[in-house]
Amino acid sequence: MRILFLNGPNLNLLGLREPDLYGNSTLVEIEKQVSLKAKELDVDVEFRQSNSEGELITWIQEARNNFNGLVINAGAYTHTSIGIRDAITAVKIPTVEIHLSNIHSREQFRHNSMIAPVCIGQIIGFGGYSYVLGLIAIYNVIVNKSV
Repeated sequence: MRILFLNGPNLNLLGLREPDLYGNSTLVEIEKQVSLKAKELDVDVEFRQSNSEGELITWIQEARNNFNGLVINAGAYTHTSIGIRDAITAVKIPTVEIHLSNIHSREQFRHNSMIAPVCIGQIIGFGGYSYVLGLIAIYNVIVNKSV
């Protein structure tokens, strides 16, 4: 089983960017936590980050033939990108949306997710552990073949 983790804009700045909101862990440190859990589950994981919406869309399209599932933290594109939403719909692979913070307890413009309706679920508000929970969720959906 292969799972792709995609990260959107500014997630490369984790650990530096608003640590009171996003925590002190870097994206690399979070990826190490996920990799440890993936090893327990015998799952191959790949991590990518881009500040470019088009690059994220290309990676989602390529995932169709190369991955069993997708876990995505689209960052600010969560609230604005119809292109990412359409790509997720088009590839028809199980997708879990994740966020470090609880987007529903933040500014009003962050309450709406363009991609949540086309994902099998959403995990928010658990800091870096949201990534581990995303892996566990997508793994269980794929193994149990249920949503």
